[in-house]
Amino acid sequence: MLREKLKNYNIILASGSPRRQYFFKELNLDFTIQVKEVEETYPENLKRSQITDCLSQLKASVFSNLAENDILITSDTIVWQGDKALGKPKSFEEANQMLQKLSGQMHEVITSVCFTSKNFQKTVNDLTKVWVKPLTEEEIDFYIKTYKPFDKAGSYGIQEWIGYIGIDKIEGCYFNVMGLPTRLVYKTLTEIATG
Repeated sequence: MLREKLKNYNIILASGSPRRQYFFKELNLDFTIQVKEVEETYPENLKRSQITDCLSQLKASVFSNLAENDILITSDTIVWQGDKALGKPKSFEEANQMLQKLSGQMHEVITSVCFTSKNFQKTVNDLTKVWVKPLTEEEIDFYIKTYKPFDKAGSYGIQEWIGYIGIDKIEGCYFNVMGLPTRLVYKTLTEIATG
């Protein structure tokens, strides 16, 4: 399938996320992993997908010597709620505050994926709405202490315990909430491969 169509390309996934790496394996793609540190800052006036588009392109900008057949893939996910982006928590207290904000409310999970080669750059994004039931202080406390969600935007992973007990419904792509809109990645790579 797609692996065959991409055989003349060298796919580079620039992500340290175990979830994104897992998805690429499950999509049956040949790829290598290269991660470069970048300070994730963006202009304050940006909103929603403008933020994730900007950050995924920023992550691509530190790769300066791509070969002719390389396709670099960078990505960024945020939780958007109440006109504000929730990133990754830096402490137990911050994680607790984020989950309190999400409790009993709807939020949006937005992921952008940027495809960069020597000759082009294409950025796509996806949005999923997530409704969270009212969470108790004990549930939030247990989740943070047990699962330590400090590498996750909005302080939670839908595929973990909190997702099992706390998500009322979602509208949109489930995998996007995990950090990668897989069908969109597949569709875009198919378009690139078939020119």
